[in-house]
Amino acid sequence: MSTHHTKSLPPIDPMDLVGIDEQFSAEEKAVRDSVRRLCHDRIDPYVADWFEQGRINDIRGLAKELGTLGVLGMHLEGYGCAGMSATEYGLACLELEATDSGIRSLVSVQGSLAMFAIWRWGTEEQKNEWLPSMAAGEAIGCFGLTEPDIGSDPGAMRTRARRDGDDWIVDGRKTWITNGTVADVAVVWAQTDEGIRGFVVPTGTPGFSAPEIKHKLSLRASVTSELVLDDVRLPASAAFPEAGGLKGPLSCLTEARYGIVWGAMGAARSSLSAALSYASERRQFGKSIAGFQLTQQKLADMNLEYIKGVLLALHLGRRKDAGTLRPDQVSLGKLNNVREALAICRTSRTILGANGISLEYPVIRHMNNLESVLTYEGTVEMHTLVVGQAMTGQAAYR
Repeated sequence: MSTHHTKSLPPIDPMDLVGIDEQFSAEEKAVRDSVRRLCHDRIDPYVADWFEQGRINDIRGLAKELGTLGVLGMHLEGYGCAGMSATEYGLACLELEATDSGIRSLVSVQGSLAMFAIWRWGTEEQKNEWLPSMAAGEAIGCFGLTEPDIGSDPGAMRTRARRDGDDWIVDGRKTWITNGTVADVAVVWAQTDEGIRGFVVPTGTPGFSAPEIKHKLSLRASVTSELVLDDVRLPASAAFPEAGGLKGPLSCLTEARYGIVWGAMGAARSSLSAALSYASERRQFGKSIAGFQLTQQKLADMNLEYIKGVLLALHLGRRKDAGTLRPDQVSLGKLNNVREALAICRTSRTILGANGISLEYPVIRHMNNLESVLTYEGTVEMHTLVVGQAMTGQAAYR
């Protein structure tokens, strides 16, 4: 058999063994590369310190830089948004999370939760008031759904909005809210006599406060908050005109979960790359540990799962761009990719040995962050049951 054409192939890229890069258009690669450059220049040198300190230095300045780049609400059309494809948005999420899950969370909550909620469910007035400044990073948004006692069953939320003349009065608590303490606007979901409704709440409204949640050992380079609403009076114009029931908030969660399908593979890539580099340089018994069979088995298995995860993300991205992506398919992607990314980080940690727990390397940071990503936007259990229902037609969680 002739092998003459094989000899002209370029050398293999150890981080792209099957040539997935060829599946992306020039425009998609340009978006990816611009986000990677911003992360490399503006975030990578500092993010380990932010994680250690439990805060992002100058989060508003960072938000404006991300807005200038066009990644905030980048997959939305109009109102100052970039109108990019779902695949381009996915590649941006992958690059952001290769830097840190907390940075991807900042972008994800801004664009796929807060901005998407207003873009999809809001009035023209709400869209024009908030979306251009949020796309520019001049206003930061948060999304209030989860409550202290209500996680996977949002229909049981206790936050309540009641009518008072033409106004609404909102009372309740939300928790684990990314961006809450620094947000200018909160999208808050509440029970009403007409079912669950969404409200656009400027955070300066009397009765609204957002104390930051401290003592986290995950997503430390991210602002996480409680939202407290005590008799918050809002005008009628603050309510979304429709989005009755859970359809509204769940549509937003599907958007955010889609970004996670890609993002988790960024954390995986960063950890795998660190493990490969370390194994090549670390010498034991007279040779680099990359030359030992057990290390090569770990590297090969991790790369296999990484490749499959990126291919799955790309397939779901193409479906989303074609308008054929279903929420249960997003659940399948989120379930697989976060679980496998976490396993890749843990295995990478073993290759780095004791150095694996040091913030000099990104691995333990990604590993800790993914413990949160595994749970938020739907737990492993809930996504498992969504997939189970898609297969059997029976809902096991009702």
